[in-house]
Amino acid sequence: MSNDPTKQLREHGLQVTAQRIAVMRAVSARPHSTADDVGENVRSEIGTISRQAVYDALGVLVDKGLIRRIQPAGSPALYEDRVGDNHHHVICRSCGKTVDIECTVGDSPCLNAADKSGYQIDEAEVIFWGKCPECAATPTTDN
Repeated sequence: MSNDPTKQLREHGLQVTAQRIAVMRAVSARPHSTADDVGENVRSEIGTISRQAVYDALGVLVDKGLIRRIQPAGSPALYEDRVGDNHHHVICRSCGKTVDIECTVGDSPCLNAADKSGYQIDEAEVIFWGKCPECAATPTTDN
């Protein structure tokens, strides 16, 4: 797929707007950003944009498969432009740093559900939690 936001929007039947292009660029520049982080990045590029316009653009881009929304338990949603490969994530419990990790068992969905629910599963979303190397190396003080 093309890395040109204008071309990607057109290929997915979306109207090309400055806001959508800026949101795509912001997500690409800083993967695993929150919507608020994306909004700040967009504002620095194009000036003013409402919080709702950022959320609307993110929602449309997720719906069209141009970006991916990750929803870690107890955390705000994160957005990235690495789509279609069913990779997973590891998140630091201390600082929140999030990094991609490759699928743990082969191709999508890369994990098989053990139950006989009848669902046709096409994706597995796994989040590993722990401490990043920087936080693990920092001594903690307990009271």
